[in-house]
Amino acid sequence: MFRRLASQSTIIFGARLFGAGIVFIVQALIARLWGADLLGEYLLVTATVNLIAVVMPLGFHTVGAYFAADYRARGEKRQLSRFMLRAYGHVLLTFILLILAGYPVLAAIGQTGAPLGQHFAPLALLALSMGLVHVNGSVLIGLKHPLAGYGADAIFRPLVVIAAFAVSVLLADPERGFAQMLWIMAGVYLLVALVHFAMTVLALRSVPDTAERRDDDVRRWWRFAVPWVLIAVATEFFFDIDLLLLSHMLSREDLAIFGVSTRIFSLISFGVAAIYAVTLPDVFESEANADREAFHRKIGEANLVASGLSVLLFIGIAVVGPFALMLFGPEFTVGAMPLAILCLALVVRSVTGPASIVLSIHDRPYASLPAVALGVVSLVLFNMALVPMLGLMGAALSALLAITVWSVGLWLTALRTAGIDVSILQRWRRGGQATVSTPV
Repeated sequence: MFRRLASQSTIIFGARLFGAGIVFIVQALIARLWGADLLGEYLLVTATVNLIAVVMPLGFHTVGAYFAADYRARGEKRQLSRFMLRAYGHVLLTFILLILAGYPVLAAIGQTGAPLGQHFAPLALLALSMGLVHVNGSVLIGLKHPLAGYGADAIFRPLVVIAAFAVSVLLADPERGFAQMLWIMAGVYLLVALVHFAMTVLALRSVPDTAERRDDDVRRWWRFAVPWVLIAVATEFFFDIDLLLLSHMLSREDLAIFGVSTRIFSLISFGVAAIYAVTLPDVFESEANADREAFHRKIGEANLVASGLSVLLFIGIAVVGPFALMLFGPEFTVGAMPLAILCLALVVRSVTGPASIVLSIHDRPYASLPAVALGVVSLVLFNMALVPMLGLMGAALSALLAITVWSVGLWLTALRTAGIDVSILQRWRRGGQATVSTPV
């Protein structure tokens, strides 16, 4: 198990590093050639696209790996096919709703002249493409194809971004070039999403169809999807929400600096996420086979590797972070200390363990919501209290405190409701054995 985690998660993380390095270079070039203001607009548009795309499948992509792994282990190809049909249907229906209602809503709130209104059409197409990729990737991960699952977003999207920027910077001035860049990204990435969809359909053919026919798990899908879309928005896109909150509290230049810092943090946090992505199918096999000892052991091993990796990444980013930020210009070096503070949050998340995953596996997906909601509310309150006084440092401290609040809350929730302590501290105290207590 440790060898598999080390090999596959390293490859996935390496692919993400390659792609993120490309995006990092593009963002640095935007700041250098087009200015910090346009970089701020780019980060704002990207954050909006991310939030729209994660909502479009209505939560089904957040549990796609869960159900794909479950149905594959049980030989229920028919159930998985219907789940996928429902998920893709959600993406298409919400895209139509976005096209019909998005611009009128922007007009009603007076934002048609703002960046989101000016670039609404490519923004909508990018959201559609990313929504499809979210569903494709989650299903492929559950079917034991994590490299293919992450490939479209980790490798091909960055290649599309740099190609679009290279063409636009050569053919137009900054303002027109930025608009042209978004259109090129939207069109080409839609083609990538469709090819990714074809790969998902091919992977579906390998799922056995040996289980007895039964009614669809529609109610179970929704019971898991509704809380998980909220969890995904608040956790995976935590900093996109934060950037939107800070857009009215920081200058455009400070927003760009903080946005770059959060993108670096999101990159290194992906290394931890890759570990759990590799582990998830095996965990579900243990659950399907009622092998509780193997279930707890695999969760514990993944948590141990993730915690060790997060500490190493924190040390590494503390050393190279200032040099990376300098690529964007001398004014970006003030983000070095906020970036180090953000990386402490990754250590906190890893030490407290994958509580949300454990709660869902134990059929308690809604139990995560109070802790996640508390984290988002804490972010708003900490921003209001610290950002006006401390600026960028206040924004970083607010994020660290909010992530700590929800991580500890989730850990306590998993301990009380599922009876499992997934924290690395408890594992060490028990001599490497996962602790199982009586659920409350």
